[in-house]
Amino acid sequence: MIRRRFLWSASALAAMAALPALSATKLPELEVFKSPYCGCCGAWIEHMKGAGFAVKVTPVTETSATRKRLGLAERYASCHTSTIGGYVLEGHIPAAEVKRLLAMKPKALGLAAPGMPAASPGMDTPGRKDPYDVLLIGTEGQSRVFATYPK
Repeated sequence: MIRRRFLWSASALAAMAALPALSATKLPELEVFKSPYCGCCGAWIEHMKGAGFAVKVTPVTETSATRKRLGLAERYASCHTSTIGGYVLEGHIPAAEVKRLLAMKPKALGLAAPGMPAASPGMDTPGRKDPYDVLLIGTEGQSRVFATYPK
């Protein structure tokens, strides 16, 4: 009886330990449209890779054309635009919020962190914790706060 419980516990622990690896492989590919000269975009890409996302970078000369093609209004603009799992992402959105979006699967265009908030991933400035919002953009262009930082 004790041996059986031990084996069951060991199996359960091994399965739980594998969950992060399994969930990371199930993430859809993130495609980032960015200027080849933007360093902060590269830092955000590294943040996303560190969170388990596979990233494809597509260099563009003008991100506004990409936003327009994807149906995202200029008022949500930042320095790079991305797509993942049928959603549009604009700017320096924390990986945790992208994962939450993918898990929730709301009917929406995507997420945006307008501008270039100094405390956001890729824009990290030592000693600064400027507040910013991550917005959920609806299919008609309306928005609501999806997350507020710092938490």
